[in-house]
Amino acid sequence: MTHAIWAGTVAVTGHEGAELEAYAARPLDSGPHGGVVVIHHMPGYDEATKEIVRKFAAHGYAAVCPNLYSREGAGVSPDDQAAAARAKGGVPDEQLVGDVAGAADYLKGLEHANGKVGVIGYCSGGRQTFLAACSLQVDAAVDCYGAFVVTPPPAEFALQAAPLISKAGDLSCPLLGLFGADDTHPSPEEVGVLSAELDKLGKEHEFHIFPDAGHGFFATDRSSYRPAAAVEGWKKVFGFFGRHLTV
Repeated sequence: MTHAIWAGTVAVTGHEGAELEAYAARPLDSGPHGGVVVIHHMPGYDEATKEIVRKFAAHGYAAVCPNLYSREGAGVSPDDQAAAARAKGGVPDEQLVGDVAGAADYLKGLEHANGKVGVIGYCSGGRQTFLAACSLQVDAAVDCYGAFVVTPPPAEFALQAAPLISKAGDLSCPLLGLFGADDTHPSPEEVGVLSAELDKLGKEHEFHIFPDAGHGFFATDRSSYRPAAAVEGWKKVFGFFGRHLTV
């Protein structure tokens, strides 16, 4: 079923009370609807990410993507905001958690919310999804090729981030992981290490590694796009959220 939707720019309250620009979309029917926080990739709050937000709304979810780089200046283009944030090493983990918490509160406050919220992120947003799910109480999380959960970034990477695997015991919800067999960050070996740790801890998770796909296989506007993996990946995302975000 495809839903008629509303979509537009809103404000959400992030870490330490900061006002963040965000892009939101929701079905026009009375619901109730589960909520999805979309965490954008390191290139930033772009049109491709906004299309993902609308896709969730068309499938019956209220969704919101906070611009994690909003602090880089009002009236500054998203590309320039992203460049400034990357030059600083990315978004600090504590700040990210506060921003996602604010986005989740926005979704829970909507008129037709059912009270359930999931988180999904791509690239650096995949890592941040794992962080959010280990730091906040959410109902489901989807990590799309999030790197540096198991190992730190190489020295030449702009991202300044510590591994998160030590937080795995705090995972608050079921986790779906979607990865590419040809990816190097994270590599299939790193995915295996994380899966083994979650198995040891008794944490519910479901990981899939797609053949002939590398990093960014969902990104329709990039050469990394792999239709077969993306189509199958979306089926798994909607099946997973359907199980965990509906009442």
